[in-house]
Amino acid sequence: MRPVGSKYLLEEPLGRGATGTVWRARQRETAGAEAAVAGQPGETVAIKVLKEELANDADVVMRFLRERSVLLRLTHPNIVRTRDLVVEGELLALVMDLVDGPDLHRYLRENGPFSPMAAALLTAQVADALAASHADGVVHRDLKPANVLLKQDGGEMHPMLTDFGIARLADSPGLTRTQEFVGTPAYVAPESAEGRPQTSAVDIYGAGILLYELVTGRPPFSGGSALEVLHQHLSAEPRRPSTVPDPLWTVIERCLRKNPDERPSAENLARALRTVAEGVGVHANSAQIAAAEAVGALLMPDLAPAQVPGNPGAADPTQVLPSTAGDSASYDPNAATSVMQSTGAGGGGGAGAADPTAVMPPVPQHQPGANPDDPHPWQNQLRAARDRNEQTQVQYLDPNDDPLRHRPHRRPAQPQQYAGQQQPRQQPPQRYAPQPQQQQYAPPQQPRRPEPPQREPRQPRQRSANPMKIPGLGCLKGCLFMIVMLFVVSWLVWEFTPLQDWIGTGKGYWATLSDWFKTVSGWIGDLGNGGSSGGGSGTGTGN
Repeated sequence: MRPVGSKYLLEEPLGRGATGTVWRARQRETAGAEAAVAGQPGETVAIKVLKEELANDADVVMRFLRERSVLLRLTHPNIVRTRDLVVEGELLALVMDLVDGPDLHRYLRENGPFSPMAAALLTAQVADALAASHADGVVHRDLKPANVLLKQDGGEMHPMLTDFGIARLADSPGLTRTQEFVGTPAYVAPESAEGRPQTSAVDIYGAGILLYELVTGRPPFSGGSALEVLHQHLSAEPRRPSTVPDPLWTVIERCLRKNPDERPSAENLARALRTVAEGVGVHANSAQIAAAEAVGALLMPDLAPAQVPGNPGAADPTQVLPSTAGDSASYDPNAATSVMQSTGAGGGGGAGAADPTAVMPPVPQHQPGANPDDPHPWQNQLRAARDRNEQTQVQYLDPNDDPLRHRPHRRPAQPQQYAGQQQPRQQPPQRYAPQPQQQQYAPPQQPRRPEPPQREPRQPRQRSANPMKIPGLGCLKGCLFMIVMLFVVSWLVWEFTPLQDWIGTGKGYWATLSDWFKTVSGWIGDLGNGGSSGGGSGTGTGN
């Protein structure tokens, strides 16, 4: 027997997990006021002793102490109550109620799957426990059959969810350095496998896998390695067994959605599972069956899911301790941030002490000739440094202000005035400056050259199909093409269809066309001859 602290005594191990060992223990004396349950001497309890690498990590110990109040106040009929937390040297332990019964994992291996109705009712009670913890801001993050204990209450099994907060304690830098995987791969949500931000939806995903395993006897995803199982959580869809009713599969499919925003809340999940249990039972009436078939309307997502801390193992924000004993009354040890005490003149810093929140030191007032309106010397230095570090700015320049677009004033256009005369080069242009009549020939600034107007882009020339511009040639080509096509089509119809047999001539295509042409020509000739004869007869009769 091994003592734990001064109040508990370990007797025998009950089970061993990834984060520690569960022992059957006995209480030696009544616990103090820091414990949630004082207990009585001789009372049997369960104590989970965390692994040594967790107990040796300072971050885990600090998180263990910070979450003490959270774990102790988490109470529900379907949650194994945490009675006390023990920190002694290199030992971290959680004192819990002892549940005399197997865990759900061992029960499944020994007795096989549950019926759909029993699986729905049992998972509904687990969802009740999750709803209570999520309302208190606690996410389990490691929901699996091994963490569900079955308490025998008469002839009924009462599920009890345990190991709350263990995942958060294990998910610390201390355990990460040991390169161990936190959680069970077969029950890890996709966002946990990818390292994305996690919410209470990870527990709903675990409840969906738990429900699937209760009715089938195995998890929906399995593989030869943990990496293969995690890959299936990210990309594969669960296979529906033939023994699962439609309403129950609707609940399982909604819980196992890859998107956490599409999963129902724990409270809605419990309500939906009880509706399904009533509808799939043997004695269900028509109204209960209809309600079970419409269970999808009850599986609404959680509008405000509980958030999992994004930086596990991080220490609390730094607090500034009070500088004097007189300020200790205003110091709150539970506050996240404390206000720094002022060290100005009123804080005992002494006359002339600098303000700790000032950006620049004050200008000495005793200097002669100091003007309070003048800028601070440091401001000039900062402005000069800022000007030196500014990048060159590109902006629009007015053409009238461009010195390269006009000639300088000292170069007047003199050859225009004295065309044909020899002007000496050495004569300065200032000689003619006083003469007013020459100012019209020597303006101080030459007029700017007019900028050529911007032409609109010319459309690309399209080549015509008729470069010779012959009127009606396009239509003639079309007519000739149609005639050729008619001849070809008629020849094909004549040769490859029983048309010539129907007519009964036995002639070829071209011979038939020749006969038709002769017949039509003779017919037209007969019409012409008949018209001429008729005209002659009319004339003779008139005579």
